[in-house]
Amino acid sequence: VQLVESGGALVQAGGSLRLSCAGSGFHFDDYGIGWVRQAPGKEREGVSCISRSDGMTSYEAPVQGRFSISINNAKNTVYLQMDNLKPEETAVYYCRAIKGIDSCKFFSGTIDPDFGAWGQGTQVTVAS
Repeated sequence: VQLVESGGALVQAGGSLRLSCAGSGFHFDDYGIGWVRQAPGKEREGVSCISRSDGMTSYEAPVQGRFSISINNAKNTVYLQMDNLKPEETAVYYCRAIKGIDSCKFFSGTIDPDFGAWGQGTQVTVAS
């Protein structure tokens, strides 16, 4: 399993970014794929997840209504559209893939960094 993120940048508060996660070496249908972020000095926290097998998406409360996750099946790529970004959302954003039905549940609560496949991360900086 290989995940490669891109799209991180410096943006002003209220701005937008779209992150991409290109996956290879596995069948997307078998996995929940999503995003986890880690701000400086804080634990990793789940952001959003999508399951291609059933089309289910999930969002953590802080990003609901502002972030949108989607898949391009032909490109095996997952996107995270982030709108109305806030300075406190400055973090490294990681793409993560977990095998199994209902695996999006692992994008909530405590995030185990040793569980699932991870990309290298992409830096998002939101200036106030």
